[in-house]
Amino acid sequence: MNRTALITGASSGIGEAFAVELAKQGYDVVLLARSKDKLEDLAARLEEYPIRIETIVQDLSVEYAAKIIKEKVEKYGLSIDFLVNNAGFGTSGEFLSNTMELDHQQVMVNVASVLDLTHVFLPSMVERGHGTIINLASLISFVPMPYMSVYGATKAFVLAFSQTLAEEYRHKGIDILALCPGPTETKFFEVAGSNASDGMKMRTCDQVVKTAFRALANRKSVAIDGFANTILAQLPRFVSRSSLTKVIGRQMRKRN
Repeated sequence: MNRTALITGASSGIGEAFAVELAKQGYDVVLLARSKDKLEDLAARLEEYPIRIETIVQDLSVEYAAKIIKEKVEKYGLSIDFLVNNAGFGTSGEFLSNTMELDHQQVMVNVASVLDLTHVFLPSMVERGHGTIINLASLISFVPMPYMSVYGATKAFVLAFSQTLAEEYRHKGIDILALCPGPTETKFFEVAGSNASDGMKMRTCDQVVKTAFRALANRKSVAIDGFANTILAQLPRFVSRSSLTKVIGRQMRKRN
């Protein structure tokens, strides 16, 4: 039997690229996102591969959405061997320029869903003695990011959570990876309402996915996509966080 991968935020961007790559590798896939039409379009494209394809339409900002997802996966008679916690979104601007409700949704999707989906699918991986979890962190996980305060905080959580779990469960056959892309050719900045990416050289979603699989092959717990991003992530080692925050803040004010 094929192993099964669940990819959240699978309808576009990095999630879609993961879905395609895992299908190529022969995984059955469970595609999850809010957009039914986009999921169905992707499922149709993946039919060229000899795999099973299921879709779940689910808003991850809903309280304990992971329990609903687990029930649906079990109804399909599947168990998850490879979990990609990719879904997420960001907001930009001064903290008070965004509503409490929107920031709460951001924390639910970026943090709570990662935590909860790990809770519901990790136990069976441990029981079987194998499994893989990729959590989408960010280059912003490493540096303070004024004018994207909530997003940066959520991604710092994902990085710390993933690194510690990787150490706790590596001896039980589980690979857990915090994948940290920088600016990537997705609609992230458009959705966030930010001009922060103007003039930046973007990485492709396929490049990000290849970085992830190279890291997994070497059993790494953290993977930063791209050489330039890897250098940027080291800045806090050489510049104080307070100085770095001021410099980034000045740049972000010009772009927002």
